[in-house]
Amino acid sequence: MRLPLFDAHCDTLFEMDKGGQSLGRNALHVDLERGLQFSPWAQFFAIYGQDFMTLYRLFQEALAANGDRLALCRTAGQAEAAARAGKCAAFLAVEGAEILDCSLDRLAEAYDLGVRMVTLTWNHENLLSGTNVEGTDRGLTTLGREFVRRCQALGVIVDVSHISEPGFWDAAELLDGPFVASHSNAAALWPHSRNLTDGQFGAIVRAGGVAGINLYSAFLGEDPDLDCVIAHMEHFLALGGAKSVALGADLDGCDALPRGISGVEDLHKLGERMLQRNYTEALVLDIFYNNLMRVVSDICGI
Repeated sequence: MRLPLFDAHCDTLFEMDKGGQSLGRNALHVDLERGLQFSPWAQFFAIYGQDFMTLYRLFQEALAANGDRLALCRTAGQAEAAARAGKCAAFLAVEGAEILDCSLDRLAEAYDLGVRMVTLTWNHENLLSGTNVEGTDRGLTTLGREFVRRCQALGVIVDVSHISEPGFWDAAELLDGPFVASHSNAAALWPHSRNLTDGQFGAIVRAGGVAGINLYSAFLGEDPDLDCVIAHMEHFLALGGAKSVALGADLDGCDALPRGISGVEDLHKLGERMLQRNYTEALVLDIFYNNLMRVVSDICGI
């Protein structure tokens, strides 16, 4: 079984910029040569950590250099067209709205440039909300609420990974339709502040959204392996999450991965292990691709 892959979060652009590496082939977790072993392959590339335009231009350079293997996509239909052409369907995300100055105008500009997901905060509170890393009880500000509403009006996926728990519930109450936690695991299995409580995941399920399983070892457990990753999936599945579990591997955003995983090329091992454990092919396909693409279709268009 040749697996598809739609991953909700990687930080490869940041690492490319830091190390002067190319997207075609590199020594990082993700490159086109390895990713295109999956068919189809779609990927949200996060822009974070510095000026938005620096990494946006870097992506545009990668697009120009790899036009036969890479396509910027804004809708599910464009991703389908990229797949038919044998290309990576690249979607752009912003991680931490502070790199847009938490500005409604800059959000609209980023949308026009192709951004289709925004993680409201990163590891530091901003003008929109507190974060779960700092353990703050600060939820969405007045500007944060307006920003979330503007995301929904534009057709930008709201990502609640990294946000404070009060901010999560504020966003969940405001949004009418799916939202995502692009790279977050189950707090019931590993009580890290970056992981989701059962109540939070239940809210994502009710909204029709997804949680992307994060492969960063610090969010999985002590000395994790593939079965540990699957345990986080199974916990969410037991909460009614068959259509709400996806992958958000956080590749190139972490320095420790589960045993057996060195980069994107090894994600097939996870799918194979799921099949060995009697997951149906349909469920594996949903987790690896269909669930996240449905959210893109619902919010960003077909």
